[in-house]
Amino acid sequence: MVPGTGHDLSDGVRQVAVRDKVVVITGGAQGVGRYVARTFAAEGARVAIADIAPAETVVAEIEQLGAEALPIKTDVTDERQVRSLMDQVYRRWGRIDVLVNNAGLVTHFHVGAPRWPRIRDMDLGFFKRIMDTNLAGTFLCTKHVIPYMESLNDGHIINFGQGNVSEQRRADASPNIGTCVYGVSKISIRAFTRFVAEEEKEFNICVMSMGPGGATTGAQPERRAGPGIPGGGGGIVTEDSPEWARRDTGSAVMVDAIGDRYVIAAEAPMEFSGHQVVVRDGRLQIASD
Repeated sequence: MVPGTGHDLSDGVRQVAVRDKVVVITGGAQGVGRYVARTFAAEGARVAIADIAPAETVVAEIEQLGAEALPIKTDVTDERQVRSLMDQVYRRWGRIDVLVNNAGLVTHFHVGAPRWPRIRDMDLGFFKRIMDTNLAGTFLCTKHVIPYMESLNDGHIINFGQGNVSEQRRADASPNIGTCVYGVSKISIRAFTRFVAEEEKEFNICVMSMGPGGATTGAQPERRAGPGIPGGGGGIVTEDSPEWARRDTGSAVMVDAIGDRYVIAAEAPMEFSGHQVVVRDGRLQIASD
């Protein structure tokens, strides 16, 4: 099939293949990462949580599901810490099967500021901080997990890339001002995914990009914009979102809309490598650009 027409896993029948596998989730202590960590734990995976934030809550949740958890305090912009992260995971469990590059700074629910600056007003340090966390963090974690996956001649790397440069916004859509650097980082991650996939194909490492936004089925609420709506609205509401966001359930996408899409992606065959992927009705598909 060509991209966008729909690829199925085992004719749409899920074969849970992550049980007892070792999964590293960056930014897994809270928000979307915390939810994704629980979906892997529910399927019997062993989950390493890499985050600068305390991970006691998600570790307790994972253990309540009967799975093993390993919290490792990690700044994904620090290469020494990232190298140590992968080493600690390997020493604990003897392998690394899946990396979910979730850690990132987002425009959604940016506490204390309605919007990020326009490019004309943006400080270079702010720009570098976003790119270092979102893009360079993805690079460093990918770089340092690859040797472990190559030793297995197997593995899945799932990056949080989104968006594309050819996307056309509706003429009546609200302006999406203040998200430029975020969008650039996420589109760059898509490109990074494509080229790393080519490098690692011979080692049977499936490298994909997939965003958490949007439910696995059905139409999604339209993103709102206006005074007091951080980041132009949108995003996914999680247990860790600000109270005002958790009250705004009418226009928001709740975290359970993510479903088990990242578990499904972690079971994907090599034909998906290098692509932006989505999950619809429990089936993994290659997204159209």
